[in-house]
Amino acid sequence: MVVDHNSLWTRQPEESVLMGKVGGFLDFSRKDPGYRAAKKRLADFEPVELRLLDAEVRAQAARCMDCGTPFCHGCGCPLANVVPELNDLIYRGRWKEAADLLLSTNNFPEFTARVCPAPCEASCVLDINDEPVTIRQVEMAIVEKAFEKGYIRPRAPRRRLGKKLAVIGSGPAGLAVADKVNRRGYKVTVYESALRPGGILRYGIPDFKLEKAIIDRRINLMEAEGIEFELGVSVGEDVSCRFLQDRFDAICLTGGSRQPRDLAVPGRELSGIHFAMEFLVLQNMLLAGDDCSGMRDINAKGKRVVIIGGGDTGADCLGTALRQRAKSVCQLEILPEPPEKRGPDTPWPEWPNKLRKSSSHEEGGERRWSTATKEFLGRNGDVVGVRAIEAEWGAGQNGGRVPRERTEYEIEADLVLLAMGFVGPVRNPLFEELGLECDERGNITVDGRNMTSVDGVFAAGDMARGQSLIVKAMLDGRKAAEGILDHFA
Repeated sequence: MVVDHNSLWTRQPEESVLMGKVGGFLDFSRKDPGYRAAKKRLADFEPVELRLLDAEVRAQAARCMDCGTPFCHGCGCPLANVVPELNDLIYRGRWKEAADLLLSTNNFPEFTARVCPAPCEASCVLDINDEPVTIRQVEMAIVEKAFEKGYIRPRAPRRRLGKKLAVIGSGPAGLAVADKVNRRGYKVTVYESALRPGGILRYGIPDFKLEKAIIDRRINLMEAEGIEFELGVSVGEDVSCRFLQDRFDAICLTGGSRQPRDLAVPGRELSGIHFAMEFLVLQNMLLAGDDCSGMRDINAKGKRVVIIGGGDTGADCLGTALRQRAKSVCQLEILPEPPEKRGPDTPWPEWPNKLRKSSSHEEGGERRWSTATKEFLGRNGDVVGVRAIEAEWGAGQNGGRVPRERTEYEIEADLVLLAMGFVGPVRNPLFEELGLECDERGNITVDGRNMTSVDGVFAAGDMARGQSLIVKAMLDGRKAAEGILDHFA
């Protein structure tokens, strides 16, 4: 079909009360921006994803269906971004209004547009029998246009109120808390144990997915709005909670879920087996020019790498190892390979169980499914291989997995990275100092306002809810901020 793109911007009078272009989803197919050529992007750590042109973004926004119930807004997006209205504003070319609307629900769309898996798209009505609207790309275009045109600029509170808040941790939850409370006029200080702010955004996500200049741009903005960052300070060790309680009217804990899940199999003690975050954090610090002396040197160059864990962290390890010129990379996943398309077990508008490929999977390496690790093999104290076994799902009790008989095999490995997720927050002296109540998984228990068992002490993000998405951490931060504002009132 030959489409007259000029007609895209022509609205008939009877269409004025409708959202977007009537029938736009029939005129335009989904278009993703794609990535830089694999050979070129493997030579650096620069962002891999390309950007759509403004006209292309508007055409994609025109695909929004004006559906009666926008599941993308109510079911898909934890932050409840007003997706249909955003699409309509972009279709009309009203970028400033779109930016204002997006920022009313999302503190940091420049982060979510880059690293959120976009559950909104999975619940788009078009996804029932077509390709969903490129909601994430529309969000990216809005926020970058807003920075480019100066729609986003420092807006410090006109007056300061008397209360003060201390936020412990500068990841997405902590930054969301700080931003929302500061905008109401209260003084906010963010304490971060690392030398740079951003938490997992800065240290856990590779630059090729989230370039750190994007984080710096937002931090500089927040500082210009009056938020103070105390870096290289570990609360509970460098300063006590009593110190903070004497100086602040409320404390919010947002330290994340950083205790990695381990793999207790024979040979775990061998040299060359590391948690994924050790590997990723070191690479991010090296790229930033940070002092890495005293840290273990973990590099994949020339090595046979095995990654245990098939999620996003495992994919980040894959992309990093390939850029470090690994000899080979094999990623193991204990779950079976998902179907190419949405399966009947996760019907629309649920988050679909289907095969997902990141940019890293397009660059190289091997993926193996339904594979369990039985043992690490060593020589002279160093890991040299992994003994694996095929696992059959649905054969054990309660639909669990059982190993398949006579399916053991060995994989050569000089470097093993454990990327199996996290089990809870790292224990900190402040837990005992404050007497915080925790659940059976070690997460801090909170009430409906995100207040802990200690009056005036709040918790948000993965530290309270457990490992989750960045968008849910930000939602938690916004919710905790509301609880803190009620506490201050």
